[in-house]
Amino acid sequence: MACERSPLLAHGIFSMVADNGDSRRGSSAAGDSSSKANPRTLNTFFGVIVPTILSMFSIIIFLRTGFVIGHAGLLYGLLMLGVAYFIISLTILSICAISTNGAVQGGGAYFMISRSLGPEFGGSIGLMFFLAKVCACGVYVLGLVEAILNIFGQDAAVGMAQGIRVLPQGYWFSVLYSSVLLLLCLVVCLVGAHIYAKASFITLIVVTVAVLSILISPLIVGPRHFNLTHMLDHNHTIIHGVYTGFNSSTLANNLGPGYSLDYSTNKMMSFSAVFAVLFTSCTGIMAGANMSGELKNPSVAIPKGTIIAVLYAFVVYVLLFLLLSSTCDRLFLINDYAVFQRINIWPPFVIVGVYCASLSAAMCSLIGASRILHALAVDQLFGALCVMLYLLKIERNPWVSVLYTWVLVQCTLFAGQLNVIAELVTVFYLLAYAAVDLACLALEWASAPNFRPTFQLFSWHTCLLGMLSCLVMMFVINAVYSSASIVMLLLLLLFLHYRSPTSSWGYISQALIFHQVRKYLLMLDSRKDHVKFWRPQVLLMVSNPRSSCQLISFVNQLKKGGLFILGHVQLGDLDMLPTDPVQQHYNFWLSLVDKLDVKAFVDLTLSPSVRQGTQHLLRITGLGGMKPNTLVLGFYDNCYPEDYFLQEAAFCEGADKGSVDLPSLQAHFPPVRHTESPRFLQPDEYVGIISDAIKMGKNVCLARYFFQLPPEGKGTSAKYGDSSDMIDVWPSNLLSADGSGSFADVCSLFLLQMACILNMATRWRRARVRIFLCVEAESGDQGWLAKEERFRELLGKLRIRATIKIVAWDRVVRLLRGTDSTAPPVASEEFLSAVNSLLKEHSTSAAVRFLYLPRPPTNSGQSQQYLAQLDAVTQGLGPTLLIHGLTPVTCTEL
Repeated sequence: MACERSPLLAHGIFSMVADNGDSRRGSSAAGDSSSKANPRTLNTFFGVIVPTILSMFSIIIFLRTGFVIGHAGLLYGLLMLGVAYFIISLTILSICAISTNGAVQGGGAYFMISRSLGPEFGGSIGLMFFLAKVCACGVYVLGLVEAILNIFGQDAAVGMAQGIRVLPQGYWFSVLYSSVLLLLCLVVCLVGAHIYAKASFITLIVVTVAVLSILISPLIVGPRHFNLTHMLDHNHTIIHGVYTGFNSSTLANNLGPGYSLDYSTNKMMSFSAVFAVLFTSCTGIMAGANMSGELKNPSVAIPKGTIIAVLYAFVVYVLLFLLLSSTCDRLFLINDYAVFQRINIWPPFVIVGVYCASLSAAMCSLIGASRILHALAVDQLFGALCVMLYLLKIERNPWVSVLYTWVLVQCTLFAGQLNVIAELVTVFYLLAYAAVDLACLALEWASAPNFRPTFQLFSWHTCLLGMLSCLVMMFVINAVYSSASIVMLLLLLLFLHYRSPTSSWGYISQALIFHQVRKYLLMLDSRKDHVKFWRPQVLLMVSNPRSSCQLISFVNQLKKGGLFILGHVQLGDLDMLPTDPVQQHYNFWLSLVDKLDVKAFVDLTLSPSVRQGTQHLLRITGLGGMKPNTLVLGFYDNCYPEDYFLQEAAFCEGADKGSVDLPSLQAHFPPVRHTESPRFLQPDEYVGIISDAIKMGKNVCLARYFFQLPPEGKGTSAKYGDSSDMIDVWPSNLLSADGSGSFADVCSLFLLQMACILNMATRWRRARVRIFLCVEAESGDQGWLAKEERFRELLGKLRIRATIKIVAWDRVVRLLRGTDSTAPPVASEEFLSAVNSLLKEHSTSAAVRFLYLPRPPTNSGQSQQYLAQLDAVTQGLGPTLLIHGLTPVTCTEL
């Protein structure tokens, strides 16, 4: 995590440390600013413990504890509490591990997830967590309104003001009161988080006093009876509630569940509905983490403070569950949310506690949500939509983010009742917790050496169990909300993946892929290779991609899921250079691969000669069982190539794709060879490369005229491989007098296999394969008919669908043998011209041709003659692949 302070985008101006200053100032500026004033002022107690406890108490502890015990009973209530705290405890372990593995900046949970899982997961989960905070703020405000109306609302039975009960009740009045309270929270948040932090300690004292008063009240207050009035179906219903004090019969009656209608929503309660309400009290475990931008030492404060706060809250909830189940009958608990107020020694204790806890939790959620939104804006994950949220801030307070969050919370207030949106809040939070567990699980499974958290009380088992528990409980609570939230998460993932934001955070996916690839490469044993599963693994040597793009795209079609490597040799001697010049070129080549949209690796080397460099690449390229078995070279001729970069629109305009911008990519690769350009590769060295590959057991392909293929890039509408195109295969050695001797040797079958593989590629699937068999039809020997029949049977066994064409080449063979049958055959210019004419006559309409490549001469002095023969035979043919195969690649067995 050494690059945490670098900006997300290469051209961006923001970083996650924006809350503390502009990251562009550098280390010196950071030192100056820190010496003047350190904006991180909160310690563990005030920054983590206090806001976490207040968020976990909030409205639930005062207004919904009786609701849980009344409907679920003590045993099921404790079970729900245990499950809830088991889930959040596993998540807390993950939070502690991530937060102690490096510096945590502003953004809290979003920062930890995004820096662990990358921008796609981080942005999508961050937005979901922001929405969870927004809905939670709405829950707390609605709960506060409910508490106020319990005291000051007009009695439903009377319908008019009496004493202090002066506030009219109704849906729109509830929305009005909620909006006023939310406006109060907005004013505090606009002033700044430090005001909330200073007031939170006082709030905690008030809430603690209220809780203590609740715990000691049963020791002082005697049994009481209450008449509770509710409006059900426009009728007034009076219910009698009883407070018995500590009583074993009351406890026995409250042990089991007794689900009934909820008087505020008129809906039948169930285990999942009650659990959703209870779990809302557990959604505050990240309140301290969300204040990470204001903490002095977040890596220490977050784990320590969160664990202390959660343990404290758990003990208090257990005590309150035991107290209520032992002192209040079920009807009283179910039909009065303000049960603690009625049985308290001095009701104002609870009233003030409810108001303070609810208001504090609402402000905490509003501040936390705005900070998450601000962190998203800083990282520019959603483009220009969020830039203004970062730019417009006053003294480190992102007031535009606060206003935007306030508007969204205002929308949630139209739900009108706390219980209505409790399930939605719980689902959002569970999804965020599952993401935190996933982040820690991914870091642990990736086994990255730099993942060394100082907090060690976790393992991948706890992370996996925590994640699965969150996902299961999501669907137990509400399957519709859970499915919708996951779909929304996937859509956000796709959106961010499509935008492909470039980050310097590191991608956990890359670490996981590396870990798995290494494991499976060790399992890939080359000794277990079988011809049935052979596939081409190609090393394509590229001198200048400006003239080779069509060939690169063609070989990408030819590889059939095999290894594809672009090799390049830069001439030079490392002993004479200060640094390795090859390393700085990789980004340009990888950007080229992205631009061409091919599935290829890149391997570059520095060597005094091209031949020696190619030998290096043939030997060391690849890893384990994935090493190239086929070498592809461009043809050696005297024609001057065209510049593909100037022809293809994708290299001239449009959005950049890759880590290098288009102008830099254009400028990096040299111009194509022209009349005054020196040739760095001589004929004998080129032929030597072919000989070296054959000696090393590699198949060799020479590609000529592939610049004539229509461009395959996204920016062109040209297509090839339709039903009118032909793939022609000439399996005979046309430069040999025995060219009609065998159609099924290893090299010939290799040609057929490569043609068949090309025909299986998507762009060539509709093309037709034609096989041309050269025979001496005028000779007295009719053995070629039997050979043809055997060849047809072989094609059937190999499942190769092709049309066989018989070509009589008696006249051509006579030119090779001459009049003296005892003399060795000599490939004269007339013979080579005749072969070329034969090919043109039968393969003019073909889209691509596969020809038999003879072995190169052992005498290097004949290299020029060898190339001249190949040049004469293929002159003017169009895209042609000369192939010499050494590997058995076909199998007739199952």
